[in-house]
Amino acid sequence: MYDYTDFDEAFVRGRVAQFRAQVARRLDGSLSEDEFRPFRLMNGVYLQLHAYMLRVAIPYGTLSARQMRALADIADRWDKGYGHFTTRQNIQFNWPKLGDIPDILGALADVGMHAIQTSGNTIRNVTADHFAAAAADEIEDPRPVAELIRQWSTDHPEFQFLPRKFKIAITGSPNDRAVTRAHDIGLRMVRAKGLPGDRGGL
Repeated sequence: MYDYTDFDEAFVRGRVAQFRAQVARRLDGSLSEDEFRPFRLMNGVYLQLHAYMLRVAIPYGTLSARQMRALADIADRWDKGYGHFTTRQNIQFNWPKLGDIPDILGALADVGMHAIQTSGNTIRNVTADHFAAAAADEIEDPRPVAELIRQWSTDHPEFQFLPRKFKIAITGSPNDRAVTRAHDIGLRMVRAKGLPGDRGGL
């Protein structure tokens, strides 16, 4: 499981501080909702009919016990006691108050999590087989490859304003539980000459 480096920690904390200032400007009327929209989307915040919604990234569906407890605490403190896990291995909180979202992002940063690129026309959360590293038919654990793609694509300037959201999935098994064919890029692990490798899919 990936652990934040000092660079990661500083980067995510900086984004939280930046968004806190943007939220303050929205709340005091300095920013209109239209002006605020690109800032909130860059931080995983949607405006629904009755409330804001925050989508949190869970890269390749892997959570530690500490992170799971933090998500439960966020649901209890700032939402209605629950969140919704998505088909793309994220979690959504559907009822946070806008003024609380910077604190939520700070709590996520405390456990090595964030909401960057969970919304907007960017490369979204890189997903993997939900049985990764535990499936009997697995050729090799796909999560290290998913992590490399996550690091490469996160906050990459070329991928911030794509024409549409872009989704990538990886599986390490011949049984395609990651549904790679339904993604913009799907990678499937295969054996070539007895050694594991990968093959791009559609």
